Amino acid sequence: MLLINAGAVGDNGEAAGCEAGDWIAYDKEVREAGIFVSGESLADLVTATAVRVEDDGRPIVTDGPFAETREILGGFYVIDVPNLDVALDWAARCPGARHGGSVVVRPVADFGD
Repeated sequence: MLLINAGAVGDNGEAAGCEAGDWIAYDKEVREAGIFVSGESLADLVTATAVRVEDDGRPIVTDGPFAETREILGGFYVIDVPNLDVALDWAARCPGARHGGSVVVRPVADFGD
């Protein structure tokens, strides 16, 4: 899985420095390579709601973008590639890895049947 973290968010809620054409081209490249499994872009950060459960079991719901990090999760791709090196190559091609952003590469857990 490629987890796309924007280093900064522009005025319209998009990853700063990334044009829509960059994302369209990358998406097309991933699909044409035959490695696309799934992927989504997340809605604007202001739509976020966080849920935390206190030790007593009481849920605490907080509206708004209260991330404790400077990077903001913007979306993900699940790709099917043979090894980590190939996944890292695709991560480096992702527009989200530019302009202060990052793409975190993690395998999807396999719990068997």
